[in-house]
Amino acid sequence: MRNVVLATAAIILPHKVKPQSVDKWSPPPAPVVTARIQTLAAVPPEHAYDEFIREASKEHRVDAVLIRSVIQTESAFDAMAVSRVGAVGLMQLMPELAAEMGVDDPFDPRQNIMGGTKYLRRLLDLHRGRVRLALASYNAGAGNVTQYGGVPPFPETQKYVKEVTRLIASSRRNHTD
Repeated sequence: MRNVVLATAAIILPHKVKPQSVDKWSPPPAPVVTARIQTLAAVPPEHAYDEFIREASKEHRVDAVLIRSVIQTESAFDAMAVSRVGAVGLMQLMPELAAEMGVDDPFDPRQNIMGGTKYLRRLLDLHRGRVRLALASYNAGAGNVTQYGGVPPFPETQKYVKEVTRLIASSRRNHTD
């Protein structure tokens, strides 16, 4: 009779009932964290790296407008940019220069900006604060600037210096940084 009652109970009672095991040695369940994005605001590329530009400007004593203008000219604010000669990131650092400036990942926007700005500071110091010569050195190499006694006669370098200085002047006129 007992077997009949137990068999009937097994058929009638829900099958999903599981007894809670009591294991005093197992850790309590981990808390569950959920997050929701309620709004999404697109940041224009020219302002996506403002925080890093300000940090680099302050740390290396280089004008933020100069840094932003170099980034705009070098990569158009594309952190994944790679040039035909192998320069990478926002400030288009060559691998050897990136390593020299302490940049482990040149595609990391912060590292790239910090390394490129450190190099700009070095070039500004080399040329006693003359921005045009520092820009020419950034583009064509300090050796070429020394060899020609100023901005080298390379069309690419002359265009580069002109474009960056135009952006700096435009930014100053518009009071943006």
